[in-house]
Amino acid sequence: MFDAFRRRYLDVLGSIYIYNEHRGYTSIDRVLEAVLAHCPDDAGFIAAIRKHRADERKHYVMFRRWFELRGHMPLSVDRACGHIDRFVEIAFGSTIDDLDTQAVIASEALFERLCRVIMLTEMRGMKQVDTLLKSALVRSDPVLVKIFRIVERDEPSHWQPYRDWLVRTGRPQAKRRERLIDFWIHRELLFLKLPLLFLNPWLPRATGWADAKEGEASRPVIAAPPAGGDMLLERVR
Repeated sequence: MFDAFRRRYLDVLGSIYIYNEHRGYTSIDRVLEAVLAHCPDDAGFIAAIRKHRADERKHYVMFRRWFELRGHMPLSVDRACGHIDRFVEIAFGSTIDDLDTQAVIASEALFERLCRVIMLTEMRGMKQVDTLLKSALVRSDPVLVKIFRIVERDEPSHWQPYRDWLVRTGRPQAKRRERLIDFWIHRELLFLKLPLLFLNPWLPRATGWADAKEGEASRPVIAAPPAGGDMLLERVR
Protein backbone atom coordinates (compact mmCIF):
# COMPACT_ATOMS: atom_id res chain seq x y z
CA MET A 1 0.00 0.00 0.00
CA PHE A 2 2.82 2.42 0.85
CA ASP A 3 4.44 1.81 -2.54
CA ALA A 4 1.15 2.64 -4.28
CA PHE A 5 0.88 5.84 -2.21
CA ARG A 6 4.48 6.77 -3.05
CA ARG A 7 4.04 6.18 -6.77
CA ARG A 8 0.80 8.18 -6.86
CA TYR A 9 2.36 11.08 -4.95
CA LEU A 10 5.39 11.21 -7.25
CA ASP A 11 3.10 10.90 -10.28
CA VAL A 12 1.09 13.95 -9.20
CA LEU A 13 4.22 15.88 -8.24
CA GLY A 14 5.94 15.14 -11.55
CA SER A 15 2.82 16.06 -13.51
CA ILE A 16 2.61 19.45 -11.81
CA TYR A 17 6.30 20.09 -12.40
CA ILE A 18 6.36 19.10 -16.07
CA TYR A 19 3.35 21.36 -16.69
CA ASN A 20 5.03 24.31 -14.96
CA GLU A 21 8.38 23.80 -16.72
CA HIS A 22 6.70 23.74 -20.13
CA ARG A 23 4.58 26.76 -19.30
CA GLY A 24 7.70 28.49 -18.04
CA TYR A 25 9.89 28.23 -21.12
CA THR A 26 7.11 28.89 -23.61
CA SER A 27 6.05 32.02 -21.71
CA ILE A 28 9.58 33.40 -21.43
CA ASP A 29 9.62 34.05 -25.19
CA ARG A 30 7.16 36.89 -24.56
CA VAL A 31 9.11 38.09 -21.54
CA LEU A 32 12.20 38.28 -23.74
CA GLU A 33 10.25 40.33 -26.27
CA ALA A 34 9.37 42.81 -23.53
CA VAL A 35 12.95 42.91 -22.18
CA LEU A 36 14.38 43.53 -25.66
CA ALA A 37 11.98 46.46 -26.07
CA HIS A 38 12.59 47.95 -22.60
CA CYS A 39 16.30 47.24 -22.18
CA PRO A 40 17.79 46.79 -25.68
CA ASP A 41 21.29 47.73 -24.49
CA ASP A 42 21.28 45.59 -21.34
CA ALA A 43 23.18 42.62 -22.78
CA GLY A 44 23.62 40.94 -19.39
CA PHE A 45 19.90 41.03 -18.59
CA ILE A 46 18.98 39.73 -22.05
CA ALA A 47 21.52 36.89 -21.82
CA ALA A 48 20.16 35.93 -18.38
CA ILE A 49 16.61 35.72 -19.73
CA ARG A 50 17.80 33.50 -22.58
CA LYS A 51 19.57 31.24 -20.09
CA HIS A 52 16.41 31.12 -17.98
CA ARG A 53 14.45 29.97 -21.03
CA ALA A 54 17.03 27.30 -21.89
CA ASP A 55 17.06 26.00 -18.31
CA GLU A 56 13.27 25.71 -18.15
CA ARG A 57 13.31 23.78 -21.42
CA LYS A 58 16.06 21.50 -20.05
CA HIS A 59 14.04 20.83 -16.89
CA TYR A 60 10.97 19.99 -18.96
CA VAL A 61 12.96 17.47 -21.01
CA MET A 62 14.29 15.81 -17.85
CA PHE A 63 10.79 15.40 -16.41
CA ARG A 64 9.55 14.11 -19.75
CA ARG A 65 12.28 11.48 -19.79
CA TRP A 66 11.45 10.55 -16.17
CA PHE A 67 7.87 9.82 -17.22
CA GLU A 68 9.06 7.87 -20.26
CA LEU A 69 11.15 5.67 -18.00
CA ARG A 70 8.11 5.07 -15.77
CA GLY A 71 6.19 3.91 -18.84
CA HIS A 72 3.28 6.35 -18.81
CA MET A 73 2.27 9.90 -19.62
CA PRO A 74 1.87 12.67 -17.03
CA LEU A 75 -1.51 13.25 -15.48
CA SER A 76 -3.53 15.83 -17.36
CA VAL A 77 -3.21 19.01 -15.29
CA ASP A 78 -3.95 22.53 -16.49
CA ARG A 79 -3.24 26.12 -15.57
CA ALA A 80 -5.08 25.72 -12.26
CA CYS A 81 -1.86 24.01 -11.11
CA GLY A 82 0.47 26.57 -12.64
CA HIS A 83 2.00 29.00 -10.14
CA ILE A 84 2.91 31.56 -12.80
CA ASP A 85 -0.51 31.09 -14.46
CA ARG A 86 -2.34 31.89 -11.25
CA PHE A 87 0.00 34.76 -10.38
CA VAL A 88 -0.45 36.43 -13.77
CA GLU A 89 -4.22 35.92 -13.66
CA ILE A 90 -4.50 37.65 -10.27
CA ALA A 91 -1.84 40.33 -10.81
CA PHE A 92 -2.83 41.27 -14.38
CA GLY A 93 -6.45 40.11 -14.58
CA SER A 94 -5.62 38.00 -17.64
CA THR A 95 -4.41 34.52 -18.48
CA ILE A 96 -0.84 34.21 -19.75
CA ASP A 97 -2.12 33.39 -23.23
CA ASP A 98 -4.32 36.49 -23.28
CA LEU A 99 -1.83 38.84 -21.67
CA ASP A 100 -1.27 41.86 -23.93
CA THR A 101 2.49 41.80 -24.55
CA GLN A 102 2.38 45.14 -26.35
CA ALA A 103 0.67 46.75 -23.36
CA VAL A 104 3.43 45.41 -21.09
CA ILE A 105 6.05 46.78 -23.50
CA ALA A 106 4.34 50.17 -23.58
CA SER A 107 3.93 50.51 -19.80
CA GLU A 108 6.82 50.88 -17.36
CA ALA A 109 4.49 49.97 -14.49
CA LEU A 110 3.31 46.74 -16.15
CA PHE A 111 6.84 45.71 -17.13
CA GLU A 112 8.02 46.34 -13.57
CA ARG A 113 5.12 44.27 -12.23
CA LEU A 114 5.93 41.43 -14.62
CA CYS A 115 9.53 41.35 -13.40
CA ARG A 116 8.36 41.13 -9.79
CA VAL A 117 5.85 38.38 -10.57
CA ILE A 118 8.53 36.26 -12.29
CA MET A 119 11.05 36.95 -9.52
CA LEU A 120 8.64 35.91 -6.75
CA THR A 121 7.54 32.82 -8.69
CA GLU A 122 11.13 31.66 -9.17
CA MET A 123 12.04 32.38 -5.55
CA ARG A 124 9.06 30.29 -4.47
CA GLY A 125 10.24 27.52 -6.78
CA MET A 126 13.70 27.56 -5.21
CA LYS A 127 12.27 27.23 -1.70
CA GLN A 128 9.98 24.41 -2.80
CA VAL A 129 12.82 22.40 -4.36
CA ASP A 130 14.79 22.72 -1.13
CA THR A 131 11.80 21.30 0.76
CA LEU A 132 11.28 18.46 -1.73
CA LEU A 133 14.91 17.37 -1.55
CA LYS A 134 14.37 16.75 2.17
CA SER A 135 11.27 14.64 1.52
CA ALA A 136 11.62 10.90 2.09
CA LEU A 137 9.12 10.26 -0.72
CA VAL A 138 11.20 12.22 -3.24
CA ARG A 139 14.46 10.76 -1.99
CA SER A 140 13.08 7.27 -2.60
CA ASP A 141 13.50 7.94 -6.34
CA PRO A 142 17.22 8.49 -7.18
CA VAL A 143 16.54 9.79 -10.69
CA LEU A 144 14.04 12.35 -9.42
CA VAL A 145 16.56 13.48 -6.80
CA LYS A 146 19.15 14.06 -9.56
CA ILE A 147 16.63 16.10 -11.53
CA PHE A 148 15.77 18.27 -8.52
CA ARG A 149 19.49 18.75 -7.77
CA ILE A 150 19.93 20.24 -11.24
CA VAL A 151 16.84 22.41 -10.76
CA GLU A 152 18.24 23.51 -7.38
CA ARG A 153 21.54 24.47 -9.00
CA ASP A 154 19.86 26.48 -11.79
CA GLU A 155 17.17 28.22 -9.76
CA PRO A 156 19.07 31.22 -8.32
CA SER A 157 19.99 32.44 -11.81
CA HIS A 158 16.29 32.51 -12.67
CA TRP A 159 15.20 35.16 -10.16
CA GLN A 160 18.38 37.14 -9.53
CA PRO A 161 18.41 38.95 -12.93
CA TYR A 162 14.92 40.36 -12.30
CA ARG A 163 15.86 41.42 -8.77
CA ASP A 164 19.05 43.05 -10.05
CA TRP A 165 17.13 45.01 -12.69
CA LEU A 166 14.65 46.22 -10.07
CA VAL A 167 17.54 47.29 -7.82
CA ARG A 168 19.43 49.02 -10.66
CA THR A 169 16.35 51.01 -11.65
CA GLY A 170 15.35 51.91 -8.08
CA ARG A 171 12.08 49.97 -8.08
CA PRO A 172 10.52 48.03 -5.19
CA GLN A 173 11.51 44.38 -4.87
CA ALA A 174 7.97 43.27 -4.14
CA LYS A 175 4.77 44.89 -2.99
CA ARG A 176 2.82 43.56 -0.03
CA ARG A 177 -0.11 42.52 -2.22
CA GLU A 178 2.20 40.56 -4.52
CA ARG A 179 3.79 38.70 -1.60
CA LEU A 180 0.33 37.82 -0.30
CA ILE A 181 -0.71 36.55 -3.74
CA ASP A 182 2.41 34.38 -3.93
CA PHE A 183 1.75 33.00 -0.42
CA TRP A 184 -1.90 32.24 -1.20
CA ILE A 185 -1.16 30.50 -4.53
CA HIS A 186 1.45 28.27 -2.90
CA ARG A 187 -0.84 27.28 -0.02
CA GLU A 188 -3.76 26.73 -2.41
CA LEU A 189 -1.67 24.35 -4.51
CA LEU A 190 -0.10 22.56 -1.55
CA PHE A 191 -3.17 22.07 0.63
CA LEU A 192 -6.05 22.03 -1.85
CA LYS A 193 -5.13 21.24 -5.43
CA LEU A 194 -2.41 18.66 -4.89
CA PRO A 195 -4.59 16.58 -2.51
CA LEU A 196 -7.55 16.81 -4.91
CA LEU A 197 -5.39 15.56 -7.78
CA PHE A 198 -4.00 12.79 -5.60
CA LEU A 199 -7.47 11.61 -4.56
CA ASN A 200 -9.09 11.82 -8.00
CA PRO A 201 -9.03 8.30 -9.52
CA TRP A 202 -10.70 9.56 -12.72
CA LEU A 203 -7.99 12.10 -13.55
CA PRO A 204 -6.91 11.23 -17.10
CA ARG A 205 -3.40 11.17 -18.43
CA ALA A 206 -2.16 13.45 -21.18
CA THR A 207 -2.58 11.98 -24.65
CA GLY A 208 0.53 13.67 -26.07
CA TRP A 209 3.61 15.61 -25.04
CA ALA A 210 3.20 19.35 -24.61
CA ASP A 211 6.21 20.01 -26.85
CA ALA A 212 5.11 17.63 -29.62
CA LYS A 213 4.76 20.44 -32.16
CA GLU A 214 8.13 22.02 -31.43
CA GLY A 215 10.08 19.94 -33.94
CA GLU A 216 13.43 18.28 -33.40
CA ALA A 217 13.86 19.75 -29.93
CA SER A 218 10.92 17.70 -28.70
CA ARG A 219 12.69 14.37 -29.13
CA PRO A 220 13.67 12.43 -26.00
CA VAL A 221 17.09 13.15 -24.54
CA ILE A 222 18.21 9.54 -25.15
CA ALA A 223 16.63 6.60 -26.89
CA ALA A 224 17.16 3.76 -24.40
CA PRO A 225 16.43 3.57 -20.63
CA PRO A 226 19.60 4.36 -18.66
CA ALA A 227 21.02 2.22 -15.89
CA GLY A 228 20.32 3.92 -12.58
CA GLY A 229 19.18 7.08 -14.32
CA ASP A 230 22.74 8.43 -14.78
CA MET A 231 22.52 8.87 -18.56
CA LEU A 232 19.29 10.81 -18.13
CA LEU A 233 21.33 13.80 -17.01
CA GLU A 234 24.31 13.37 -19.33
CA ARG A 235 22.93 15.42 -22.22
CA VAL A 236 21.41 18.21 -20.14
CA ARG A 237 24.16 19.12 -17.65
